[in-house]
Amino acid sequence: MEKGNQCIKDKIRKLCKEKEAIILAHYYTRDEVQEVADFIGDSLALAQKAAKTDAKIIVMCGVNFMAETCKILCPDKKVLIPDTNAGCSLADSCNADELKKFKDEHPGYKVVSYVNTTADVKALSYMCVTSGNAEKIIASFPKDEKLIFCPDFNLGSYINKVSGRKMLLWNGGCHVHSRFSVDELKRLKDDNSGVKVLAHPECKKEILDLADVIGSTAAILKYAKESDEEKFIVATEVGILYELKRQCKDKIFISVPKEESGCNECEYMKMNTLDNIYEALKCEKPEVTVDAELSEKALKPIQRMLDLS
Repeated sequence: MEKGNQCIKDKIRKLCKEKEAIILAHYYTRDEVQEVADFIGDSLALAQKAAKTDAKIIVMCGVNFMAETCKILCPDKKVLIPDTNAGCSLADSCNADELKKFKDEHPGYKVVSYVNTTADVKALSYMCVTSGNAEKIIASFPKDEKLIFCPDFNLGSYINKVSGRKMLLWNGGCHVHSRFSVDELKRLKDDNSGVKVLAHPECKKEILDLADVIGSTAAILKYAKESDEEKFIVATEVGILYELKRQCKDKIFISVPKEESGCNECEYMKMNTLDNIYEALKCEKPEVTVDAELSEKALKPIQRMLDLS
């Protein structure tokens, strides 16, 4: 299998060179996808990379909203997504029409939207944030600013707690981070006394209450890399384990199980494969497009975020 993988990886790299293409991949994608990518990162890092790249073609190995964000930031570039079925339960949990109605019901409030949203939702927003910069960006608003935070209720609750804010929270969430088992995490802590728990702020409060370090995927990676400790319990999508193990070869990482049996994987992130990356590059499709007027509106909150990041 590895020999076959190497063959298609070579073909992918050859096409990238010929077509002046760059492959961006999220930490939650398959190991082999991260291996073939030019750059891997969290949502913020991917957006920053897309905004600065000189490549003519961007292949976004993540989910739809990430490819959409790339196109908004790079309207003159061709943006490809290997599988258009790679959706996002978190983005789907906030409908633009419903958000507009909620916004109209709360005049004087500014919408701060997680980058894990559709272009339609971003267009209704004043500012975007990621899990990595949300605390910093929310702190940039005056203390008495009236804010609506969408769509992730868990992240919004966490920011309210650490900032002392009282943002109105949209009741949305990620189907992966919402299903970590509290009982299993308690068991892991009992079985691994003294081992620190690293958790993503999209996790529910009961998980975060048991965590020692709360942060984005990039923050989790940074902490593990810089820490003298040799073992960690990790509460986020299991794809991050590839990069954790690559950068921390002598350390041990234990993934928190979900509430049912099995591991926590985002099936949408896993839709990115070597085969469909190759096909996307070869055929230069599926191509992501965003209406020009919508793109212009959605760009403003993203750019405000990048200017502060």
